[in-house]
Amino acid sequence: MISLVSKFLGYIWEENILPVMRFTFFDERVFKAPGSKYFFGLWENFFKLGSFKIILDNFPEFDPKKTEMSWIPINKKIDGMDEIALPEKVLDKLIEKAKHRVIVSLCGCRAASKCEDYPETIGCLMMGESALLIPKKMSREVGIDEAKAHVRKAVEAGLIPITGKARIDNDIFMIPDKGKLLTVCFCCECCCITRFMKHIPTEKLDELVRPIEGLTITVTDDCVGCGKCIDKCYINAIEIVEEKAVLNDLCRSCGRCALYCPTKAIKLSISEPDAADQVVSRIDKLIDF
Repeated sequence: MISLVSKFLGYIWEENILPVMRFTFFDERVFKAPGSKYFFGLWENFFKLGSFKIILDNFPEFDPKKTEMSWIPINKKIDGMDEIALPEKVLDKLIEKAKHRVIVSLCGCRAASKCEDYPETIGCLMMGESALLIPKKMSREVGIDEAKAHVRKAVEAGLIPITGKARIDNDIFMIPDKGKLLTVCFCCECCCITRFMKHIPTEKLDELVRPIEGLTITVTDDCVGCGKCIDKCYINAIEIVEEKAVLNDLCRSCGRCALYCPTKAIKLSISEPDAADQVVSRIDKLIDF
């Protein structure tokens, strides 16, 4: 009897209540409303709770079976890569495999945070059956070519893709987690929710945000310790030690630091020739998209 009641309540929640909530709150006016920056900032408090084991063990957002993401660097120079840019190589494969591709017309993070450095009009690319639940007033389903063009537009704007299964996006988009939602978020270092991950213990972060296979970042002797890379690191993974930049264990190999280093002292290299295929294979095991 209890099981039947639970199923009935679950049906009412998913089919009647959540659709109304999505249509009401997933609206451009909500993201840009006075006070939206404050309410968006409350997500940081949630991630700060990740320092407590009881939270890490019981909230699905911190469950590696429900969240596994990778940053895809947009750096044009990655030693060991061919002439095809890494984000194009990875994301084109995902776009071609996807049953559905949905472009969100607004980045809620940048809109709520009143971003001054990157365009708020470049929203996420969501893929899979669950992406179709995003309200049409702020999204549109697109074909393969338009999805690829969206990726290139984001990369040209300096936004770095993070892709995979993100349980928190089910919460943000108010979509039940059926394992059918693939996220491609185009993130800036100043506004995106991913910067709050710096509060999660490193051992847990290693399970949730995995660097690209075989991708490493090194600092050469050309570093002058100017600290400009620190300003661009979204997760506080860089510090200056004895007048030289040093990357700590928080680094997710997103490559932002190398992009903005004035002396080109930070180098990216990749040792896995099939890294793109490995990322796609890993995601394919997590999500039915």
